[in-house]
Amino acid sequence: MDNIMLMPVLGIATWAIVTLIVVVVLIGCLIALGIYGKKLQTKSENAQKEIRDSAQSVSLLVIDKKRMKIKEAGLPQIVLDQTPKYMRGQKVPIVKAKIGPKIMPLICDEKVFEVIPVKKEVRASVSGIYITGVKGLRTNLEAKPKKMKLSEKIKAKLNKEK
Repeated sequence: MDNIMLMPVLGIATWAIVTLIVVVVLIGCLIALGIYGKKLQTKSENAQKEIRDSAQSVSLLVIDKKRMKIKEAGLPQIVLDQTPKYMRGQKVPIVKAKIGPKIMPLICDEKVFEVIPVKKEVRASVSGIYITGVKGLRTNLEAKPKKMKLSEKIKAKLNKEK
């Protein structure tokens, strides 16, 4: 009983059977991930469409903007309750803005966050508490030039000389 040998099944070696089973399982996992990814993508597209459809154009005065945790942002309790637990500790772009007589914290889109000027009045596209777009009220808004490190500046100068 100590020397139990595995007999080949139908003349196929044991290592070939194990390899075949692993390949079949991996292919099954890839198919499942593809289906799951497609479902998530359609869900995300539907959510973005709803956000665009419910967006309103609002004039607001930007008081402050910074990245902070959702818990510390001063958002309504219902927003904290609906946020998944793993996202509560993550930093998100928050804009404190005066809309009419009220000062409200708003969550901002990543692309829009870079363009929003501080202590200026802007016309923003807002969907609930989410800022989806910004236009300058009196002037055009431009993205700030990215600060370059010393090594990047030297590389840029060398590329210009060539």
